[in-house]
Amino acid sequence: MRERCLIVDDNERFLEVATSSLSREGFEIIGSARTREEAIAAARRLDPDVVLVDVNLGPESGFDVARELVEAFPDLKSGVVLISTRSELDYADLVRESPAVGFIAKSRLSAAAIRELLSSTNHR
Repeated sequence: MRERCLIVDDNERFLEVATSSLSREGFEIIGSARTREEAIAAARRLDPDVVLVDVNLGPESGFDVARELVEAFPDLKSGVVLISTRSELDYADLVRESPAVGFIAKSRLSAAAIRELLSSTNHR
């Protein structure tokens, strides 16, 4: 099954690279969003299986976006993944407190890393 993925990030270059890379690795990138408002609208319209949310969305918090996505779309509870250029250690407490299934550093972002995270949380 090809996972249907929405990417929420305000960096245009990252969106291009991640879309290309994850598509080659078997994900179906169904859309992108740059703000909280765009993310909620895109999730409603596209019904993704996985949503990658950048922790830093300009003036907005990716943690808040993740929380709003899960509140608005409870089925996404098992599919919201936080991402950042910074290390997971920088956000460990915030990631644990968030409704996201986990965190992947952008330098490690791959379809395999996403699938591993999703499968490990689905078997708890």
